[in-house]
Amino acid sequence: MPLLDVKNLTTRFHTRNGVVHAVEDVSFSVEPGQTLGIVGESGSGKSVTCYSLLGLIPQPPGRIHAGTALFDGIDLLSCGERQLRQIRGKRISMIFQDPMTSLNPFMRIQEQLTEPLTLHEGLRGKKAVDRAVAALAEVGIPDPEKRILSYPHEFSGGMRQRVMIAMALITRPELLICDEPTTALDVTVQKQVLDLIRERQRELGTAVIFITHDLEVVSQVCDQVNVMYAGRIVESAPKSLLFRKPLHAYTRSLLQSIPARHRKGEELYTIPGLPPDMSDPPKGCAFHPRNRMGKPELCLTERSPELAEVEPQHWAQNCPGCLG
Repeated sequence: MPLLDVKNLTTRFHTRNGVVHAVEDVSFSVEPGQTLGIVGESGSGKSVTCYSLLGLIPQPPGRIHAGTALFDGIDLLSCGERQLRQIRGKRISMIFQDPMTSLNPFMRIQEQLTEPLTLHEGLRGKKAVDRAVAALAEVGIPDPEKRILSYPHEFSGGMRQRVMIAMALITRPELLICDEPTTALDVTVQKQVLDLIRERQRELGTAVIFITHDLEVVSQVCDQVNVMYAGRIVESAPKSLLFRKPLHAYTRSLLQSIPARHRKGEELYTIPGLPPDMSDPPKGCAFHPRNRMGKPELCLTERSPELAEVEPQHWAQNCPGCLG
């Protein structure tokens, strides 16, 4: 039975310039201990999908129009704010993209690490501090007894990200959502952070949703991959199957743009054009204007393609031009 089962999630933003269709009819599930990757360009709906699950969409202008998200039998999209607060930060935690904007610059690390323990487990004083120090030590912060009294600006970018990981895991969550946690880090620190997340996942048995635009990262950490474009899932498959046999033109374009796939001195492939303006979503295939890996002349123009199981465990939008 899935730990998290999302069905037909639809989230839109009602702005002065119109309705932005950020996430449309998205469905997926996450098993205990599994790592699900959600990949796509900026603006594809990856982060909004997960923010919707945790009630982090600003309302207004955001509004969840449809869908269910069952977490251990509780619908995250319809439960009350009080019940959601009991789950968020305790049973489901999140590592945000930029730790400098996620950590409070006016509070010491100690206060920020002990807060979830006080809120969710009632721990205070020395017991909470000891747990916080242990959490810092587990993520590789040297001399944690002293560093816990520091402010965020006294840490490097990689160390701040480690603090965020410690904060997310300190309550032993069942599901961890990582929102591009390695984007601002150099390659060496990025590998350290990825190894740390996987190590803690193995120790705790935590399920992980990994949001990223980097398919190299996906290849290292994920079991299942959902590829998103223009607010929809365009392809979904186990990692090995997706990399071996990508079906959708957008997935093939993303794979082609990986630098490691080019010979030295060869011009890097880039996907032409820009993603569509989702305040005026296209009627047919959203990827049609940028499709160079399929047969754009066959793309649907009157209706949006639907996600269909093309082969066992392999789903893709049924647009003839993108599958061609």
